[in-house]
Amino acid sequence: MEDVLRQLVAYLRAMWLYRWWGLAAAWLVGAIAAGAIYMLPDRYESSARIFVDTQSVLKPLMSGLAVQPNVDQQITILSRTLISRPNIEKLIRMADLDLTVKTNKQREELIVELNKTLQIKGTGRDNLFTLSYEDTQPERAKRVVQSLVSIFVESGLGDKRKDTDSARRFIEEQIKTYEQRLDEAENRLKDFKIKNMHLMGSGKDYLTQVGEVAGQLAAARLALREAENSRDALQRQLTGEEPVLLPENTVERKVSIPEIDGRIDALEKNLDGLLQRYTEAHPDVVGTRRIIEQLKEQKKVEVAARRNEGGGYGDVNSNPVYQQMKLALADAAANVASLRARVAEFEGRQARLQESAKLLPQIEAELAQLNRDYEINKKNYETLVSRRESANMSVEMESSSGMAEFRLIDPPSVPLKPSAPNRILLMPLGGGAALLFGLAFTFILSQMRPTFLDGRNLREVTGLPLLGTVSATADPVRKRRRQRLNLAFLGGVGGYVGAFGVLTAAIAMLKLS
Repeated sequence: MEDVLRQLVAYLRAMWLYRWWGLAAAWLVGAIAAGAIYMLPDRYESSARIFVDTQSVLKPLMSGLAVQPNVDQQITILSRTLISRPNIEKLIRMADLDLTVKTNKQREELIVELNKTLQIKGTGRDNLFTLSYEDTQPERAKRVVQSLVSIFVESGLGDKRKDTDSARRFIEEQIKTYEQRLDEAENRLKDFKIKNMHLMGSGKDYLTQVGEVAGQLAAARLALREAENSRDALQRQLTGEEPVLLPENTVERKVSIPEIDGRIDALEKNLDGLLQRYTEAHPDVVGTRRIIEQLKEQKKVEVAARRNEGGGYGDVNSNPVYQQMKLALADAAANVASLRARVAEFEGRQARLQESAKLLPQIEAELAQLNRDYEINKKNYETLVSRRESANMSVEMESSSGMAEFRLIDPPSVPLKPSAPNRILLMPLGGGAALLFGLAFTFILSQMRPTFLDGRNLREVTGLPLLGTVSATADPVRKRRRQRLNLAFLGGVGGYVGAFGVLTAAIAMLKLS
């Protein structure tokens, strides 16, 4: 520590030898600094305050029905990203700053300057923002701030509308995509059901169909056995009846053959049913008529044969009971044939169901997959439609109530007094800087032209033994001269400080006036 202090004292004693050079340098640099500070152009600051109200009465009321974005976060991000190159270029056009721009280099310099001087300050949670700008012309400063306010408001509203429109377009595209998917899924499901209708039935599963067919087959077989028993009983009763031939009467009577007449009656009933469904030219109608005609011809031949066998009896007739039993037997035979056809049909259905049982697990799996795909697409489609309605409601809510309202609290005005430069602060700083420059100048001179002020310093630098030192004899004249020089130096330093103090006071008075 002692060595450091000794070295510091040595530096100061060396600098003291060149104090006048340092004082002159301080005066020179101080004068230049004072002139430069005084000649600095005045800059005028124009500012505006904007309050962004993000609270709305509809927010709690529409909670859960409409999409409510984080408006506070959007406004904060907007305030931080407002000063961007596209916005600055737009601001230059709006404030007519490009009237004096002739080259691209000047335009780039103007953009860089605006990027440095434009300021947006926010208070955070209160959503209160201050927009400010400094310029050498008060009117231009006001125009720039006014344009910046317009860009701030338009960017907030425009970005929200842009985001909403983009979201709605995306949802509409997704809805169209899912509509197409739903149509394709419905068509696949329809084709699958048509292809496997014999297994699926009218919404019934395989086990239900098998049970129904089995029940119908059992009922048909029971009815067939009953009809066969009835037919056999009629046939046994018929064997005990014989036809009775009556003598020829003078009155012409109609001849009846029960076997042929029963078949003709059954075919005529069937023909009536066919005519209700088909035309006269239908093959089934034509075939039925042909069979009826053949039976009628056969009846005529049979009647003629019986007349020939009758031997003097003109008509062939039967016992009325015999005729009724013949008719009943024919009806029973037709009923048995019909029931046999029904039993055969149900047996065929049962056989087809049993053959299809091997494919049933695969069909059920495919149906479950189709239903699952359809339900997923349908759920997504309904969700998207709900989101679209929610987005539309949000747009209507924003347009009617305004989710974020921009309120201009303090509009920009033309500044009357300059805000910069702060000459009251710069003048003492300039004086102090000049004084430091004088000290540095004396230190440099002392190092360039070193002087040995004591024997120890000489011995340390040269490395030679020092035998002794010779001191000067005290002289009153020289002492008084040295005192006058010291007083003059202190007066120079005091005058320097006083000059800068007077300049600072004068600038303060001019600013107040």
